Amino acid sequence: MRATLCAVWNVVSRWLGLGGLLMGLWPFSAHAAELQVGDVAPAFELHDQRGEPHRLSDYRGHWVILYFYPKDDTPGCTTEACAFRDDILTLRSLGATLLGVSLDETASHARFAEKYGLPFPLLADPGGRVADAYGALFSLGPLRFAKRHSFIIDPEGRIARIYREVRPGEHSDQVIADLRALQGGQR
Repeated sequence: MRATLCAVWNVVSRWLGLGGLLMGLWPFSAHAAELQVGDVAPAFELHDQRGEPHRLSDYRGHWVILYFYPKDDTPGCTTEACAFRDDILTLRSLGATLLGVSLDETASHARFAEKYGLPFPLLADPGGRVADAYGALFSLGPLRFAKRHSFIIDPEGRIARIYREVRPGEHSDQVIADLRALQGGQR
């Protein structure tokens, strides 16, 4: 159904002479099906603020919190990152690794992490390839950024929880509660 709607939307945007402009407003990607809980998480390799590579496969056997955010050092993104920073010991005690992803370059991530003392990797996805694979890429003409979406990935590499509606100030608490529930209250 979604593929049909995307195809119709694409035809209408071309017919109106707007090319890809209207497709950028469409909330679903015509390129890939939207990820669902239970799906295998798309593989990636991205570099963090120190230039170190991170692959999803590096974290096999561990819980991963993969959170996408629009832009370094903006109000909502700072609120969300600092809440995760403040809760990092709890996340680690639950056996989880936290990875932030945006389309910013590694140098921007380095400044952001230094300014706010962020003790977790911020991964640079300047081309938006990984954000797109996770359905977290917003594109409107030349304007491109990651949507505020997050994923809990289980130790087997499957998506255990998806967040498409994120409130930056509350998100860390929500992730911790859901992670505890997914682990059956073991920790």
